[in-house]
Order: sequence, then structure tokens, then C-alpha cells
Amino acid sequence: MLAVVKIAGQQFKVKAGDSLYVPHIEGKTGDSVEFSEVLMTDSNGNVVLGSDVKAVVTAEIISDLVKGDKVIAFKMKRRKGFRKKHGHRTQYTHIKVTAIA
Repeated sequence: MLAVVKIAGQQFKVKAGDSLYVPHIEGKTGDSVEFSEVLMTDSNGNVVLGSDVKAVVTAEIISDLVKGDKVIAFKMKRRKGFRKKHGHRTQYTHIKVTAIA
């Protein structure tokens, strides 16, 4: 079974047993989380879309806080002496999908 789930404003295509990195969600390592905002399901060629979907995706948190790659935003205006450097590392949560019901 395949499902498209909306997690923290982003869409992910998941199957049971998949492991993925999602934007940081609350919880500790080993906790179980449920995602009820399922946009599409596909089971053996039977596709269900929109408000007809009644599935829930359950997942287990493998690692509660993973930092992404460093992203640098550098602004500069030539001949003006203006330089500004900002950087950040996005925080993710590593989850493993256990079931789609």
C-alpha cells in the first residue's frame, strides 16, 4: 500500500517500512506518531483521492533531532562596503513508517 501524507506542510510519498527525514516534529526517540492528513492512497491499483481517504499513517521516531546541511545566504553590494552573511541548519526528525491503516 502506498500513501501520500502531508507532514508539516510538505508532502511525502510513503510505504510501510520506509525511513525518511521530515521537518522537526515533537516527540522522543522510540515514540509513535500518527499522521491523519493523508491526501492519497493506492492499494493494488485502487486509487483513492481527496476527502474520500480514511487512512491513517503511523510511524516511529528513530532519531528526534537531526541537523541538515549548513546553508549560507550571502548578500553583497559592490563598491558600497555592504556585506551580510547569514547561515542556518534546518532541523529534521528521522522516522520509520510502521503501518498505513
